[in-house]
Amino acid sequence: MEKKVFQRPRYLKKVSNHYCPGCGHSIIHRLVAEVIEELGIRDRTIGVPPAGCAVLAYDYIDVDMGESPHGRGVALATGIKRVLPDRIVFSYQGDGDIAAIGTAETIHGANRGERITAIFVNNGCYGMTGGQMAPTTIVGQSSTTTPGGRHALRDGHPVDLSEMLAVAKGSVYIERTAVNSPKNILRTKRALTKAFKTQMSGLGFSLVEVLSPCPTNWKLSPVEANRWVEETMTKIFPLKVIKDETGKEEQ
Repeated sequence: MEKKVFQRPRYLKKVSNHYCPGCGHSIIHRLVAEVIEELGIRDRTIGVPPAGCAVLAYDYIDVDMGESPHGRGVALATGIKRVLPDRIVFSYQGDGDIAAIGTAETIHGANRGERITAIFVNNGCYGMTGGQMAPTTIVGQSSTTTPGGRHALRDGHPVDLSEMLAVAKGSVYIERTAVNSPKNILRTKRALTKAFKTQMSGLGFSLVEVLSPCPTNWKLSPVEANRWVEETMTKIFPLKVIKDETGKEEQ
């Protein structure tokens, strides 16, 4: 007797996506859809896609969505959650979105302890617009605006947004994961599940940062890009639980 052990998530639409071969967004979309299904929260979940490569996330994840202006995902998610406090609200944002033009909204949302979940996809560049240097671009990493590599004295150091947000009193759960290997994909799913459960329990702000390969803009093959995440990105952005106060009573 055959036993089905793997299938398409119920809330991942049966359409082809527009992502480049080897891009991590499609994997993360699947994980989000799986978690929503397993937690049984689809009918009260609202997502907020970014301005960026994942701008069309509403075409792929079958939940209600509210598109935000560039960088304002946490702000829009905050407004939705405050008007509809019984909903599960998440923003889905790239590094050029959440860690650049959206830095202020993100920091203050975390500091206020907004009961929302932010999914922060870090691929070290502005992916949609051609691979320009982003706040998370690593020193020495080449981009279209730093063809000779990012230089610390000229361009500054990469921003570690997750560590910054961990200082905020209102942030409760922050973890950094990756989707470059089966092991890390499973870890990412566990982190997303915990982040959503943190919100469901009304504990405060939660965020999962996901290191994601961008083969097209890194000028690498998908295999090489996954290896680069492991050998280079994780040295600057180590995979770990950065903050977990889910066991503490609300102040």
